[in-house]
Amino acid sequence: MVSASGRYVIAFNGEIYNHLELRADLEKTNAGGTAAMAWRGHSDTETLLAAIEAWGITATLKKCVGMFAFALWDCSERTLNLARDRMGEKPLYYGWQGREFLFGSELKALRAHPTFCGEVDRDVLALYLRYNYVPTPYSIYRNIFKLPPGAFATLAARDSPGVTPRLTFYWRVMDAAARSVREELDDVTARDELDAILRRAIAGQQVADVPLGAFLSGGIDSSTVVALMQAQSSRPVKTFTIGFHEKGYNEAAHAKAVARHLGTEHTELYVTPEQAMAVIPRLPELYDEPFADASQIPTFLVAQLARQHVTVSLSGDGGDELFGGYNRYFWAARIWSGLGFAPYAIRTGLAAALKSLSPAVWSRLFGMAGFMLPARLRYANSGDKLHKLAEILPARSPEEVYYFLVSQWKHPSQLVRGAIEPPTVLTTPEVWPALGNFASRMMYLDQMSYLPDDILVKVDRASMGVSLETRVPMLDHRLVEFAWRLPLRMKIRDGQGKWLLRQLLYRHVPKALIERPKMGFGVPIEHWLCGPLREWAEDLLSTQRLVQEGYFNPVPIREKWQEHLSGRRNWAHYLWAVLMFQSWLERQRA
Repeated sequence: MVSASGRYVIAFNGEIYNHLELRADLEKTNAGGTAAMAWRGHSDTETLLAAIEAWGITATLKKCVGMFAFALWDCSERTLNLARDRMGEKPLYYGWQGREFLFGSELKALRAHPTFCGEVDRDVLALYLRYNYVPTPYSIYRNIFKLPPGAFATLAARDSPGVTPRLTFYWRVMDAAARSVREELDDVTARDELDAILRRAIAGQQVADVPLGAFLSGGIDSSTVVALMQAQSSRPVKTFTIGFHEKGYNEAAHAKAVARHLGTEHTELYVTPEQAMAVIPRLPELYDEPFADASQIPTFLVAQLARQHVTVSLSGDGGDELFGGYNRYFWAARIWSGLGFAPYAIRTGLAAALKSLSPAVWSRLFGMAGFMLPARLRYANSGDKLHKLAEILPARSPEEVYYFLVSQWKHPSQLVRGAIEPPTVLTTPEVWPALGNFASRMMYLDQMSYLPDDILVKVDRASMGVSLETRVPMLDHRLVEFAWRLPLRMKIRDGQGKWLLRQLLYRHVPKALIERPKMGFGVPIEHWLCGPLREWAEDLLSTQRLVQEGYFNPVPIREKWQEHLSGRRNWAHYLWAVLMFQSWLERQRA
């Protein structure tokens, strides 16, 4: 779209939720001049252009509430600006290929250009194997980068080929964390303020001229979003969930109970293993670069289900990172406080003892003793969690504990031929804000890495693959800033995360419908690899193929594959990362 004056041209992806407020501000002050007041339509894109003409790009971005990525060409200054929303809900890739500067929301758009080289960056491949995703600012391709959240990059026509665009941050999680003053709010005041901020965010995101609904898993985050949606809606909210017949992976019954209590128009679909596995061939095309969070499969399926009924769906993502929901936030701190001062030899000995039994055996033992354990110790997949504990016991600092917890392959540069892991936000503590406790540091790092590069990538690509727009009210920047103002006791209390969010939810949903062990949104990949996916995986992991392609040292991969097939260890998540790269690579060569 071209601005009213003709100065600016924009390519825009996303949604500005408060664009009507921005229009009103422009009209009230006549800031855009008479041309801006003669609106040609009702789109947020036109509002954005008028605001940039009136206030400039930095001031406009600070006023915008939304999820977006855009490219703005200034015909007068002959400059290109690439901008991305605060939390990184929408993607934006860019980079030089020879003398050409390419940019787009998807890597496949860049690949379509005749100058695109597409050389796999082996160093970044090592990062991918560590994290299961490609972390910002890197992409899987050499010299192609992701624009960081909350930033815009500027390039002038006069700049020489290869010049790095100038990066400007208009908002950062780092600043929200560093500038926040932990307020000594009483519990009721904090709950009421959270209620008001989240209601406002949801109300803004419920505005749509197309059918709208929400994902509902029956967990804390999605139930809270749906409860506040329903509280502000005159009609039943459309909610969606998928179920699995495998008990350890099914939350559909919990979602149905919450939906019944709230009075939503609920749709559920029980998915067969065959339906879930049919998604796997589509993953390389959907995700555009290697991505190995196996919950990508159910995420795609629930998006596909929702799209049959609505065009826009709200999601509860972000609650874990903002309000301390992941088990690692209290596990890691508890482990370090209990074992950090123990002699290194004792910790390594305990690690060896835990590894002496397979995760399956530990899970059975915990299952038999479950009735004797307190609720906070009844974890799903307890055997895998004990083996994770064994891996982190030798850590020498709390930050190293966290790094082990978020690492899949622990030494990926030994796996990828010729690779040296480049730095990420997780390995550069000198740029972290000064936060008073270990749990807050973990939440900060997750908001900077795991949230934008895994969770939001997973949801955005899956939903876009079925033409469904997803909105994430928990990531309204005002809510993020509020969460950073809260003392840790408002997030983690009595060994349980998301304390304040729970108090808000209990206003709408009985505690008995919500309280249960945290369950990931996953599928039984470990069983599928030994059964119906075995032939597919064997082909991708064959020694001959790995040697011929030249990216991996096949020995550790083949060792884990054989151990997994024998049932001695569950290496599914390690193997899934390699399989997703192999599958992606095969698609690139097709």
